[in-house]
Order: sequence, then C-alpha cells, then structure tokens
Amino acid sequence: MVQPIKSQTYPLLPLRGTLVFPYMVTPLEVGRVRSIEAVEQTMLRDGRIVLAAQHLVATEDPQPEDIYDVGTLCEVKQLLKVPEGQIRVLVEGISRVNLEHIDDAEGYYEAFVTPVPETVGEMDRYEREALMRIVREEFEKYVRLGKKIPAEVLLTVSSIEDVHRFADTIASQLNVAFKEKQRLLEIFPVDKRLEAILGLLYREGEILSMEKNIQQRVRKQMEKAQREYYLREQIKAIQMELGERDERGSTEIDELKDKLEKAKLPKEAKAKVLHEIHRLERMAPMAAEATVVRNYIDWMLALPWSKRTKDRLDLNVAEELLDRDHFGLDKVKERILEFLAVRQLTKSSKGPILCLVGPPGVGKTSLAQSVGTALNRNFSRLSLGGVRDEAEIRGHRRTYIGSMPGRIIQTLKTVGSLNPVIVLDEVDKLASDFRGDPASALLEVLDPEQNHRFGDHYLEVPFDLSEILFITTANVLHSIPPPLRDRMEVIEIPGYTEYEKFEIARRHLWPKQLKSNGLTPEQLQISDNTIYRIIHEYTKEAGVRTLERRLGTVCRKVATEIVKGQTQSARVTVSNVHKYLGIPRYHQSQANTEDKVGVATGLAFTTVGGEILSIEVTVVDGKGKLTLTGKLGEVMRESAQAALSYLRSRAAELGIDPKFHERCDIHMHIPEGAIPKDGPSAGITIATALASALTNRPVRHELSMTGEITLRGRVLPIGGVKEKLLAAHRAGITHVLLPVDNEKDLEEIPSSVLGKLQISLVEHMDEVLGHALYPVAESEGPLPFMLPNLPAGGEPWMGERT
Repeated sequence: MVQPIKSQTYPLLPLRGTLVFPYMVTPLEVGRVRSIEAVEQTMLRDGRIVLAAQHLVATEDPQPEDIYDVGTLCEVKQLLKVPEGQIRVLVEGISRVNLEHIDDAEGYYEAFVTPVPETVGEMDRYEREALMRIVREEFEKYVRLGKKIPAEVLLTVSSIEDVHRFADTIASQLNVAFKEKQRLLEIFPVDKRLEAILGLLYREGEILSMEKNIQQRVRKQMEKAQREYYLREQIKAIQMELGERDERGSTEIDELKDKLEKAKLPKEAKAKVLHEIHRLERMAPMAAEATVVRNYIDWMLALPWSKRTKDRLDLNVAEELLDRDHFGLDKVKERILEFLAVRQLTKSSKGPILCLVGPPGVGKTSLAQSVGTALNRNFSRLSLGGVRDEAEIRGHRRTYIGSMPGRIIQTLKTVGSLNPVIVLDEVDKLASDFRGDPASALLEVLDPEQNHRFGDHYLEVPFDLSEILFITTANVLHSIPPPLRDRMEVIEIPGYTEYEKFEIARRHLWPKQLKSNGLTPEQLQISDNTIYRIIHEYTKEAGVRTLERRLGTVCRKVATEIVKGQTQSARVTVSNVHKYLGIPRYHQSQANTEDKVGVATGLAFTTVGGEILSIEVTVVDGKGKLTLTGKLGEVMRESAQAALSYLRSRAAELGIDPKFHERCDIHMHIPEGAIPKDGPSAGITIATALASALTNRPVRHELSMTGEITLRGRVLPIGGVKEKLLAAHRAGITHVLLPVDNEKDLEEIPSSVLGKLQISLVEHMDEVLGHALYPVAESEGPLPFMLPNLPAGGEPWMGERT
C-alpha cells in the first residue's frame, strides 16, 4: 500500500528527453555520476526518488535552473548494476510533485517537493464519463493506425475505471514531442488533462491517417516501379538473346536518344525526332512502318543542323588561290573578294546567289570549286540538267515507298556542314512535266529572304539554307524562267581570247595532261607557236575543253612512242604537230583581201565565240523578187526586208533607180549555208551589201560592222561586242563600225586587241555607208543603177573598183 506523500526532501534524478507519469512503470538507464549517486542515496533511504526533466536534452551537467518545476515522485522497484559502471533501474510513478527548490548535496541533487493533489475539475460525472469514452475510442483508433503500441495496452486501458489513472496511462503511451508530454504532466485537473489528451489524439490521428495514405501511395508506386523494373530486366534479357541489345546493355532506342542530344537540333526539329523515337520504341521491330520511321530518324540525325566550317577571310590568300587556279575571269574573282570583305565586316551576311553564264568549257564549274577552296568551305556539285521532277528539289513525302529528301538536303548530308559552296550546274536545262516544275521549286531555295526556313517534304520541319553559298551555272539566260533569274546575281563569262586560251593551256592544261599521261617536262616539250597553231587550226570553241583534249592526244601519242622505245623525249613544233593531230580541222576565217561590189563583212556572236560573216548580194533581171539563202532565221530575214525598205526610201540620194524593186531580182546569200544564222545584228551589214550592189560601189575589205537597222536608218545596239571584236582581230580586220550605244562595252575589250582596231561609232545608216563604200569617181559621176546597162543574158553586174 502506497504511503501518503508529504512535503519533504528526496534525491533528484534529472531526465533527458523522457518523462515518467504517475502509475507508469518504466525502466531507466542511469549513467551520469550525480544521477548514480542520487539512486544510491535513494536505496539507502525509503526507495523513493523525484524524476524531473531538464529543459535541454544536450545539457550534460544541468543546473537547478535547467530543470522543470513539475516532476514525478517515483519508487525504485528494481536496481541492476552493469559492468560498464551504469545502473539499470525500474521505477514506478506515484504522483505529481512541485519542486520548490533544489539543493546541491554531496555528489547529487536533492529536491524539496510538495505533493500535487488529485483534482477532477468542474465537469459532472456524466460529462466526464462521456469524455472518457471519446478519449478511449480515439485512443483505440490511434493504436490501430500507429501500430506501435501493443494490443495489450488497449485491454489495460479499457479496464481502468479511475479517471486519474486512465488519463496518465494514455498520456504515457502517446508518441508526441517531449515538451507536449511535459505540458500534460503540468495540467493538474484531470478534466482539462483529458481534453488536452483528446486534442492530441485528434491531431495525431489525422497525421497518422495522412502517413498511412502516403505510405500506401508510395507502396503502390514502389510496387509498380519494381514490377516495371522486373519486366524491363526480362525484356533486356530477351533482347540480348535476340541480339537487339549489345553487351553494354544499351538498345537502339538509347543510342538514338544519345545521338539526338549530341546533334544540337533546333527546338522544333528535336521535338519532331523525339516524337518519332517514341513511336519507334512502341512499334514491333518487324513492322513495315518501323523501317520508315527509322530511316527518317537517321536522316534527321545525319544532317548538319549546327556544324559549320570556319571561313578563310584573308583577302590576299583568297585572291592568290583564285589567280593560281584560273587565268582571267576578273569579274567573278572581284565578286568573291567583295563577299569575303563583307563577311569580315559582318558575321550575319547571307550567302549570295551567283549565276555564272557563259558558253561551254569556259571554266564555270571549276571556278565555283575554286571559290570553295578559297573560302575554306566544303564543296559539292549538283547537276540539274534534265531534272523534271519537283520532288528532286523538295523531296518526297513519307507516304511514298522509298521516300527520300530532296537533292539539296542530300547534298548537305554529304558535305557535313551548314555553310558549304553548292554548285547547281546547268540550271538553264531544267525541264518540267506532270510531276511538277523544279524551276519553281528552286525559287525558295535561291531566295535569301526565304531559304532560312526551307521546307522539304520529307523532313516536315524547316531547314536553314541561308548560310549556303549557291553558285548556279548556265550556258544561256533566255531559257531560265524570269522569276528564277531575278533571284540570282548574273555574272557573264564570255569566251576566251586567243591570248587567254594560250595562257590557260601553258599554265594549267599542259601540266595537267603531262601528269595525267605519266610524262615529265623533260620527256615532252611544246613550243608557244605550236599551242597557238593548235588553238587556230584544231579547235573552234569559246572554252578550252577541245584544246585540252588535243593536248591530251599529243601526250598520248608521245607516251606510246616512249613505251615502244622509239624515242626517249620529244618536242612538238609547228612543223610536226600534224604528225600527232593530223591535218588541220578548221580554217581561220579571214577578211577579204580586195574590195568587192555587193560583198560586206559582218560580225556574229555564236556559242563558240565570235565569227566574221560575209554577206553577198547580187542583182539580176527580174520582177522584184528578194531571195534569201544561207539557212537564215526569221529575225535575219526581217532585217533584210528592213534594209531593202530603207534603200528604197533613200534611192534618190544614193543614185539608184526608184523602180529597181520592180525591174530586178535580188539574191542575198550568207556562206556556210548548213549553219543556222539568226539575229538582228547583221542589219547594217545587209544594207551595206545591198547598197553596194545597187550602186556598183565597192565595200572596203579591211572594214567590218555590226548593228541593228530600223526603217528610218537608225543603228541600234547589239550584244556580244567583246566576242565580235576578238573575231575581227583574229581575221585581220583593222576597222570596225559599232552602234554608238555600245561604246560602254569597249571597257571590257583587252587593251592588246583594242589598240590594233580602229573603232568608229555610228548612229545612222548614212554614216555606215559613208565609212563602208568607196566614193564614185569624179570623172564618171554618179552611177545610178539602170537596168538597160546590165550585161546581156541577165548576168549580175559585179563591176570592179575603178
């Protein structure tokens, strides 16, 4: 039987992080020196000790002010000393006590305490009974949710009738913070203590419910993750058995994702590829669609979305490289150097669209390749000759079997950079049919304002073409659609002069052919005059392709002789060049060596350069018929009609019978009748030959002319001035008549040629006739054209100069 408690002094045992409630039996481990001494003093007395908590758990040696004022008087039931020097005690709480003051005895604390009487509060018996039932029910829920309190505690609690014992038993079992338990210990009326306990039970119940829900949710997630992990490991094992996964355990999908991260695609393209990778991941490997998706992903990852080469912006180095690889072509070189200069000043310059126009063999494609070398950019050539399908440019949609991107995108994959030099060769030979017009598809490719988001049907995402330097080549401009021509910067490359051909042959073609045929300069030599002879008599072209072939023929012939042992070395000269190339294939057009009536020399522009053109006119008895022969085109025939009408209007001034068109037939012929001829530039030449034949006045043989004629006699400008003047120079012409509006074209003529020609600028036919026809001899007077004076038999009057 517990003896009554009186106010007196008991040994004090400070507790760290724990409490002992009345009616509670608790084991304790005592290790601090003061605490051990307090327990020993207790055993020497009546076995009772005061247990009170200290404010801070970390305080190793608490002072009296560090200990709470309310504690529990306990009775030591059992004591056990362990070898480590500690003591294990079993204590039972008796009642609450107030610590009035704490004294420091010899080696331990003593506390003078006063007992706290057990009070119930202001509730009546039934209200208190109801509160106990509610607390008991909530405690049962708390035990079920927490699962940390043994079930035997519920049986003990349910059998307790005493309200004080009931409240302290439940308070001792709550898993709450130490300070909250101390607060319960300090509430003396049991009614208020039960209310505080109920509040804690409500709170802890809610927390435990939330913890349970969280645990269930996490458990489900863990179970799902573990299930997925197990299934994935099984899939990996199956894939390794099938050879679909390598020894490192990575799959094709993993490799594709790694490549995607390294490729640095734009945001839009990356999202598209990632979507396709997820589609491929969900597909069966043997599905037909899987191959299509895989090919698409491979194409997207292989394109150079962010790979660029660094431009060589040194103008001196670029100019040196261009001059080393090509002789002449100053306009193109100048434009490339301008592009490099702009690139030095601004890094955002868009790639220009250059169009090199010129006859075959003048080096358009090789010049574009030299541009790539000068810029230090990757180079690719794309031939457009005969392309008639729009999908060749824009690609095929993925709905078609064997779909592929367009040739522009294919080229970018090949070169491996975003800023290459791409040559679109033979852009003037594009065709169109029911599959679309590829020239129209090129409008977006070759527009610097649009091609930064070029849409290829296969890719389905925009691709940036703005950094590409496009160079197109063409032989003629008239077959290129105007909208496409408008998007390009046209640079015309005319045919080479004889001197330029000679320099190209000596610097580039001859060393190249020697190397190609395994010869050295010591084994085979060629003189400069021989190269000129080959140019004159064995080639007839604006470019140098045939010239290179002829030089290659010479090298092969000599190589054969060396291999047979017939010679050790050779020298090709003018006298023995026929031994290697045979008889001359072409004769150089030469001007007339004497003045003739009815024969005028014109100048023509052909695909192989300039040519001189002899126009012959003869007048016979007839009824006014005009005959034109020499395979003339419609425009040239109209020029002849215009010249005839002009002479009829000027018959009186020229001393011609006004009725000549009714009394005679006129036959005009241009030699080399198998070759088609057309164009308006022979107009003044035809008029001059007609005037010479009708007035019997010879034409000066050292003079040639070119220009279009109108019915009023005006001389209009023409094209191909450089080529025509070069032809006149080659033929030995010393005097050339040009339309006055073509004066600006003389700047392009080499000074070596211009210095040997007398150029007369004319703007009316009267000036042309004044320069071309010899005047009538004063002794004879004017020689009007009179039919009765024609020789018998209707023979043409081809009188010589008197």
